[in-house]
Parts: sequence; C-alpha cells; structure tokens
Amino acid sequence: MDETVNAGDIARLAEVGRAAVSNWRRRFEDFPAPVGGTASSPLYLLRDVESWLRRNGKPFRVSPAERLWTQLRTVDDLRLGEALAAVDCDAETFEFLHERYLEAHSRLLNPTPPEVVDVVLATTDGDTVIDPACGTGGLLKASRARNKIGQELDPVSAVIARRRLPSAQIHTGDSLRHNGVQEKADAVVCDPPWHDRAWGHEELVGDARWTYGLPPRGEPELAWLQHCLSLAKPGGLAAVLLPSAAASRRPGKRIRGNLLRAGAVRAVMTVQPGRDLWLLRNPVGRAPDHIALLEAPGPIDPNTRVLDLLDDDVDLSPARRSGTDVSAYLAAQPAFDLPALPELRASASVPMTTIGELVRASPGEHVVTSPTGATYEINPRKVDPDFLEGVLRAAFARTPTGSTRLDVRRTQVPSLPLEEQRRYGQAFAQLKALEAGLEDAVTLVRLGYNGLLSGQIRPA
Repeated sequence: MDETVNAGDIARLAEVGRAAVSNWRRRFEDFPAPVGGTASSPLYLLRDVESWLRRNGKPFRVSPAERLWTQLRTVDDLRLGEALAAVDCDAETFEFLHERYLEAHSRLLNPTPPEVVDVVLATTDGDTVIDPACGTGGLLKASRARNKIGQELDPVSAVIARRRLPSAQIHTGDSLRHNGVQEKADAVVCDPPWHDRAWGHEELVGDARWTYGLPPRGEPELAWLQHCLSLAKPGGLAAVLLPSAAASRRPGKRIRGNLLRAGAVRAVMTVQPGRDLWLLRNPVGRAPDHIALLEAPGPIDPNTRVLDLLDDDVDLSPARRSGTDVSAYLAAQPAFDLPALPELRASASVPMTTIGELVRASPGEHVVTSPTGATYEINPRKVDPDFLEGVLRAAFARTPTGSTRLDVRRTQVPSLPLEEQRRYGQAFAQLKALEAGLEDAVTLVRLGYNGLLSGQIRPA
C-alpha cells in the first residue's frame, strides 16, 4: 500500500507551520488531492507531496523515522497500535513513532497533556511510583522515580508502555476488578478512565479498598481515588486527575466527607477547564484542619478550613470554595462610582469608508490594537486613536462569541473629519471606562458576597 501523510506530517517535512500547508492547499490548484482520511484530517500520497514540494522549490527532508511512520500509516487504524508495538527500531525512533501515534489517535487514546503531566509530577515524589491506569506510559515515562510500576487494561497500550519503559513493571488487566500490583508506592499518579460507568460496582461491593465508603454505581471516580490510596504506603501521596463534577456531585458527598475527616485530602486543584487534580495522602497521624482548594496550578498552601467543607454538600470545587481576598472590596467600597454615560443624540447616516482605507491613507507610528490582537499604525494628526479603537471594538462585538475570523480591514467606518472623530473618540473612551467600571463592579460584588458569607467581613 502507498505511503500517506497528513497536513501535520507535511508541515514537519517542509519545516513550516500547519497554517502554511493549509495556505498551499487553498492557493495552489496543483496541490495534491487527498486520497483518504477525513474532511478534517485528509491524507495525501507521500510521493505526490514530495513531487509537489520539489516542483515548487520548497525544501523538505524525509528522515528515516518519518519514512517508517508513513509506512506504519498504511496499516488499518484499528491495527495501528499493534503495528507500532511490533516495529523493530531503537528507543529514540520508537518515541518519535509513539508521538505520531498519539497525534493520529488523540481522541481515542486521550493522552494526558504534557503541561498537566508536569503539574501532576510536581506534586509527588519518591523512589517508587505506581500508575494503575498507565496507558502507553506517559506519566511513568516523565517520572524521575527509580522504580516504576503500571497496570493497563488495553493489551496493546500495555505492550507499548513496556517498549517505552523496559525497566518498569507493566501489568495487563483491569485495575479495579483484577489489581495486579502488590507493591506499595511512595507516590501514585493516575489519569483514570473515569468515563467508564461499567467499572465493576456489583462485583466489588465488599472490596477491602472501600475504606471511605462503597462508591455509588455512577461514581467511578471515587472508586479510582480509593484504589489509588490503597496502593500508597502509609503517608504516601496520590495525584489523581478527575472531572471537576466529581468534587460536587451529591451521590459522592459521604465519601468526600469521610476522606476529609480522615485527613486523606491535601488539595483539589483545577488544572484545565472541567478537570481537577486531587492530591491525596494515605493518612497517618492527626488530620489537618485546612486543605488547599486552588483554581489554578500553584503552591499547595492550605486555604480552606475542613470544618467549613463538612456541610450538606461537601463541595470541594475550587471555583466555589477557594479562599476569597476581600481586601480589594474593602479598599474600593467607599469611593466606588461608575463613570457617566456619554451624552448622545440621534443623527442621520454619514458617508462610510473602511478601516483598511483609513489606515492606508494615514500611515504613522501611533499603534492602535484591536480586540483580536491585530495592530494598526496610524498618524494621530489624521485619525483619532480613540475613534479607531472604538470602531474596532464595535466590529469585534458584532461577530459570534470567540470568533477571530473577522476581516477587520473591510469593516465599515464613518468617514468623518478629525475634529468629529475626536468627539466620537471621547464618547468611545467614556463607554470604555464605563465597561471597565462595570467589570470592577461585578468583581467587587462577588468579593462582597463571598467575604460576608465566609466571615471575613461584616455589615457596618
């Protein structure tokens, strides 16, 4: 079967960004046609791409590792993992092939992002580390521990993990139903398959690992938490990645409460939108009075009283329970006032031009930045900066939320003399100040509510 490449492969071959490849596809009619793949990730024949790059004078290099990957890509997607596990190559080449494999199957394999891996490993330490859902070995590979032990349900992923970690112990099997790890660890790290609701609730009702309570059928996350704690030595650490909902769902409140009372929870830290890192310790000694609830990665400084969390909800969500600094509220409260609205009146239509024409007609050194981050150099003696910024903000506000596809240079703008532009600019500046004041007001209201309810401030 012929060797194929996708847009990412082409970008690497030509040492350009993926955007450049997309640009070539649009601009050049003779760019090779896709021969497979999907609409979002088409595949091209490598020989056609090489010929096109050579014909258009674009330098490229196909390394032996890239050539080997294109050969692997000819295998059916369902058997690609098996083909990778069986390939005969050195460790460096295997790591390269593994990275390409993760890219090709990122949705299916759902690897832990590198930046999250760094956070997980920064919170744990020790000579022996265990990952009971190790996948292809991402967390174990990044760990500096001397003894690495893993278990993985998928046999193909387990073989790949063994190839990547030849000195590690990698067991194959279902960690919850058939735990194959007998050792205890200084640290347990885990990004478990929490989406699997058929985790073995019926078979494991009397399991000795449920020290803090039998996990409800719909709460596999709490089964994984307790399994990870069971693998840690007394005083050992566990770092487990879970969906944010696991911190607050009502069926799990009893177990969360028991974990808190026992001193098993050190911190809950939001590492990505919708994803928290639970930092646990196999309890020894007295339970701490405070834990850390953090809305972003950072130092593990306890900021929340355990007693305050042991209510009817036992909600450990960092966004709802993290410490509230009310000093800004107290400082701003006496003088806080919203800027006045500009005085406006009805007007007939005015001649229009475009921002592109306006900028071309008035080049200069004064820079105006749009909400999208684009910058425009203008001559303030011909174009009022506040006026142009106001037009840019209005144009961006009319686009769908989060869109960056607006062609700003084609945006319509009133064609006005400089003095009139300045009057508009003053009105836009007032609106901008009002907007900033409203944002401050929202922040101060939130701080006021949280400060009153947490007892940090009292009504005067």
